[in-house]
Formats: sequence, C-alpha cells, structure tokens
Amino acid sequence: MPFGYLFTVGIVAIGTWFALRPVPFERPLGRPTYYFGLAANELPFAAFFWMLLLPTVLAIADGDIDSAGGWAIVALAAATSIGLAVIAYRAIGERARIERAMAEGLGADWRAAIDADLARGLRRRLPLARILFLPIVKRRLDVRRVADLAYGDAGRRNLLDLYHHRSRPSGAPVMIHLHGGGYSGGHKNSQSLPLLYHLASQGWVCVSANYRLRPEAQHPDHLIDLKKVIAWVREHAAEYGADASTLFVAGSSAGGHMAALAALTQNDPAFQPGFEDADTSVTGAIYMNGWYGVYFGQGPESSPLDLITPDAPPFLVAHGDLDPQVPVADARRFADRLRRTSASPVVYAELRGGNHAFDLYHSVRFEALVDAIEGFTAWVRSRERTLKP
Repeated sequence: MPFGYLFTVGIVAIGTWFALRPVPFERPLGRPTYYFGLAANELPFAAFFWMLLLPTVLAIADGDIDSAGGWAIVALAAATSIGLAVIAYRAIGERARIERAMAEGLGADWRAAIDADLARGLRRRLPLARILFLPIVKRRLDVRRVADLAYGDAGRRNLLDLYHHRSRPSGAPVMIHLHGGGYSGGHKNSQSLPLLYHLASQGWVCVSANYRLRPEAQHPDHLIDLKKVIAWVREHAAEYGADASTLFVAGSSAGGHMAALAALTQNDPAFQPGFEDADTSVTGAIYMNGWYGVYFGQGPESSPLDLITPDAPPFLVAHGDLDPQVPVADARRFADRLRRTSASPVVYAELRGGNHAFDLYHSVRFEALVDAIEGFTAWVRSRERTLKP
C-alpha cells in the first residue's frame, strides 16, 4: 500500500467532499472541515494538478500501483477528480452570473455609463496563468507595500499597510479593506490581497488595517478604529498620490460587517470620539462574505440591517450560497432591504458554490469578483462626476 500517495489523495478527497457538502460551522465538525473544504473549493485546478494528477503519475512511474490497494487509491483519485470538476464548473460560470447581478443592480447598459478614461483600465480577461500556477502568491512587482503605519494609539492593532503603484500616480482613488476573524482574530496582511494588489497596480491607493479585537475591545471600538483609518487616509494619503475624496470601504466577514456599519454611519460623531469633525464619508461599500446580524448579543444599533437609510451609499454585496458560517438567506435579506430603502444602487452577487472567505486566493471565483468590484467602482465614480455641479 503506497501510504504517501494515499495520504495526498485522501487529503484532497476530504477537502472536495466538504467543499461540495459543507458542514454548518456551529456543528462539531464544522470548523475543521471548513478549512479542508475552503482550499479545495477555491483552488480546484491546483488541487487536481499538484495533488492528484502529478502524484498519480509518479506513483505509477515508481511502480507503486501494483496491488488492489494501490488501484483503490487510483479509483479514489478519479472520483475526487470528478468532484473537483464540478467545483471548477461552478466557479467558471461565476463571471456570467456576476455580470447578470451587475446588470440587475446598475442597469443593462452599465458599462456604457462608465466614463471612457475609467473604462479603459477595466480588465477583460481573467489572469489564468496566475490562477493555475501561482494562486497563493499575492505580491506584484509593480506595487509597493508600505507596512505598519500607525493610525491610532493601540499598538500593533492600530497599524495599517498601504499599497500603491511604484510610479506613484497622482489623484488616485482609495480602497480601505478590513479583515475578518469574528472580531477576535485575523490580521491586515491576509484577506482580499488579490483585490488590493490588482487595484494598486491600476493606480489606486489601497489600505488594509488591523483593528482592536475581542475581548479587550467591544462594539463600537472596532468601528471607531475604522473611522480613524478613514480619517488618517484623508489626512495622509495624498503623500502617496491619493485623492481621498473618492474613498471606498470594503471588508470580509467581520470586516464586511464593520465596513457596512461605517458606510451607514458616515460622519456620525457618536463613533468618532475625539475626532468628531473628521470627514468619514465614503463613496461606496464592498460587503464580502459578511456578518449581517447584531454584535454578540448587543442591540439592533450594532447591526447593519437596522441602520439602512435612504441616503445609504452604493453597495456591492457578495456572498456564497454554500457559506457554512453565515447563511446566504441573511445576505439576501440585507440586499433586499437595502434595495427597498436606499436611493443608491445595490449590486447583490450570489456566488454559486461559494464558501466563506472566498477572497483568500487568486481563484476563478474571486478574480471574477475583483473585476466586478473594479467595474462597480468605475460606474460609481462616473456617476459621482455626473452628479457634481
């Protein structure tokens, strides 16, 4: 029995099974199986090539497949490949589904409404080479990361990283992103890096920030930290080529919850102690695999659902329909209420087969969403130009 080959194929088989049939996070096996399923769900091509096809070829070449047990492992690899094919098929269809969501939220001719100078920079093709061969490599040679800039007095939890093109263009729009982690973990150099590096390569200035965590911090401490980040950007980002009058806020999971709260409480002095006069307005919000409910038993004032008003900014909401941590019904409810109340456009992209934290890698799914986010921000920026006197 070739145990090394069995171990490799077994890991992929387990991940593929739980990608197709995720276990709700609150159940005993929910947390460990989630991590297996996430990698297989977002990286089916890499899983097939590096952990199924290549090991199988090597095992056959080495003469390890010379028993019933060896051929049983080959059969398991074949069955797992079928499961990965299903996962890949769902991901490949994501681009068309997201395009339909954009048309529903912005109008069928939304691309035609984008100003010509902004439309020229929109990517038309997925970076297939990176998706297939370098899905976990985030950095780009044309982007500079300025690490560990302090925006508050809470030590390392009040540090941010700033990303900008090495040519440092002037007048750059800004994207601020907050990581997930259930408000009790996570760090700034983790989630949505494919998004931040891509936008920075296109001339944006992007920021990813740490914030204070539970249990030492509670709501609204995290939100106050995000407001401090926005205020810091408005004060300092011009040093890196930014025009912070165009500023989008984004987040993943808990970070998405926080980004939505910030977008729905713009310039509210209750969440700006000591910097009440700072401008914390945002141009729009990107809400990815987020939490939509109240904050750990607190009242409705801690939920984005209960802060929606007619003057909410434009939103793009993206959520996986197989998210084991936050039911997709919660995302649908938020998007529906936002559409019925807000005067601004709302794009709701439901990702078929999408898991939680789908924004970790250069995957087919997330790169399709990255292009949609870039298109959404270009549409909003064009609209803002039209509305200005």
